[in-house]
Amino acid sequence: MEQVDVLIVGAGASAAAFAWAMAETRMHIVCLEQGDWVDHKTYPIASPAWEARPDFSNDPNVRQGPADYPIDARRSEIAPANFNAVGGATILYAGHFPRFHPSDFRVRTLDGVADDWPISYATLEPFYELNERMMGVSGLAGDPAYPPKQPVMPPLPLGKSGAALARGYNALGWHWWPSDCAINTVEYDGRARCINLGACGLGCAQGAKASVDLTYWPAAIRAGVELRPGRRVREITVDDHGMASGAIYHEPGGAVRRIAAHIVVVACNGIGTPRLLLNSVSPRFPDGLANSSGLVGKNLMFHPYGVVDAVLDHALDGNRGPYKGIASHQFYETDLSRGFVRGFSFEMQRGYGPAASALVALQAGALPWGAQHHDAYRELIDRTVSIVAVCEDLPEPCNEVTLDPEQTDADGIPGARIHYTLSENSRRMMDFALDRGRELAAAAGAVRLLRQMGPARAAGFHLMGTARMGASLANSVVNAWGRSHDVKNLFIIDGSLFVTSAAVNPTATIQALALYIASEIKARLSNSTLFD
Repeated sequence: MEQVDVLIVGAGASAAAFAWAMAETRMHIVCLEQGDWVDHKTYPIASPAWEARPDFSNDPNVRQGPADYPIDARRSEIAPANFNAVGGATILYAGHFPRFHPSDFRVRTLDGVADDWPISYATLEPFYELNERMMGVSGLAGDPAYPPKQPVMPPLPLGKSGAALARGYNALGWHWWPSDCAINTVEYDGRARCINLGACGLGCAQGAKASVDLTYWPAAIRAGVELRPGRRVREITVDDHGMASGAIYHEPGGAVRRIAAHIVVVACNGIGTPRLLLNSVSPRFPDGLANSSGLVGKNLMFHPYGVVDAVLDHALDGNRGPYKGIASHQFYETDLSRGFVRGFSFEMQRGYGPAASALVALQAGALPWGAQHHDAYRELIDRTVSIVAVCEDLPEPCNEVTLDPEQTDADGIPGARIHYTLSENSRRMMDFALDRGRELAAAAGAVRLLRQMGPARAAGFHLMGTARMGASLANSVVNAWGRSHDVKNLFIIDGSLFVTSAAVNPTATIQALALYIASEIKARLSNSTLFD
C-alpha cells in the first residue's frame, strides 16, 4: 500500500491554499480530487450558446457528470450548489472576495446568539493578506466598514450599473464601496486583466478571475505536491489506536485502491465533508468518523439570498463585466429595532444574458407574446440590474446534511440529503432586506421592478458549518486550528469549520483559515506537539 505523509481530499479553494502552504515542509503530499482539470477553452463564454450549457450548471443534479454525486434537496428551502473539479467552486464563483468583519467572530458576546469563534479577526488578518496576494484581489483602500486593508490591485470600474446604484446609495445616505474581487484589473502574476467578457459564474476564459487551478495549484505542484484528479475517496480509514490511517478511493474506471497517510486533511466543502465523514464508519466510530459529538452534518448554514430586479430607463452594462461591482454594508450589524439580530450585505449583479433576460421577464409577466413581444424585450434588455441581499444565516442543529439511503454516485457511494428550513429570524431579515432593496431601486431611478424573490431557491452557493470548530468536544467537531477532537491526525479546512456564516461571501475566509491551519501544523511539527 502506498504511504504518504499528508493526504488531502478535495482540490478546491481551501485544499489548494493548504497544499501550497505545506509544500515548504518537503513532506510527501498527495491530493485526491474526484473531478478533473477544466480546459478553459471549453468555458461556455467561448461559444455562442453560452447560456445553454448544463455541464457548467452549479447544480450537480443538473450536471450529472462522472465526478458529481447526487444531493437530495427536496427537504430544503434552498438548493445547494457545488462543482467538482480541480479548482472546485472557484471555477464558477463570481470572484467576490470580501473578508468577514471583526464582529463576525464574536456574535455570542455582542448579540447573545449562536457562538463565538475560538479565533478572532486578528488571528486571520495576516492570512487574509497573504491569500489576497496569492489570489490577486482588486479593490479600494479606506472602506469604513473594515479595519484598514490594502488591496493589491485597483478596483474594478463601476460601470453603468454600478454607477446607477451608487447614485441611489448616495441619495439615501447609505454605505457603499467598490467590491473586493479576485479579478485582475491589471496584469498580475502572469494572468491577464479583465476585459469584461461577463458570465463570470460560468468560468473566466480570459483567466482574469482567480480560480485556484490558476493561482495556488501551479505553485504547489512546482513545489512538489502531487495532485491526482479523477480519484473519488470512499472513506477515511482508522487504525486500532483511533488514528486516521489513510483512505480507500476509486481510480478512474472504478478500481479500488488504498493509500496510507500520517496526516489526513479533508477539504470537500460543507456538504462533501460531512458526507465523507458519515460514510467513514468503523467499530470505533459507528456514527461516522470524528462524530462522537454528534455534530458532523449539523448546523448547516447557507446565505439566504433576496433579489430585487430593477429596470432603469437607460442602457446599462447588460451582462458584460464582472457581476459584483459594488457592495453595501449599511445593514450589516445588529439593530434590534429592525426586528431581527445580525444583518445582511447588499451586492450588485449586472444584467442577465439575452436568453435569461427573456425568461426572467416571462416569469414576471413583463414580456407578452405576440405583436408587442420584441418592443417589450427591447425595453428590458441591457436595462436591468439586480440588487442582491446576502443574509447572515445563524446555525440551527435541525439544518443538516445526512447520507442519502436511496441515491448513490457512479461508484456506489451514498449521496447527500439536505434538511434545511429558514429560521424566523432569517425570514424577518429577508422581508426587511427586500423592502430596502425596493427603496434602493427607486432611489437609483428604476422605472419598474421586474421581480423580487427571497429566499432564492437556487442560491445555495455557500456551504458552511457542518463540522464546526470550537474549544471542546461538547460543541464542536474540530479545535481552534482544524484538528479533530476525536482523531488527532485528522484535519478539516473548508467551510464546514464555520461557527457562524457572517453576511458576505465566504471564500476569502475559507482560504485564510486553510493558510492559518497549515501554519499551526507547521509550528507543531517543528516542536513535535502536533498530535499531543
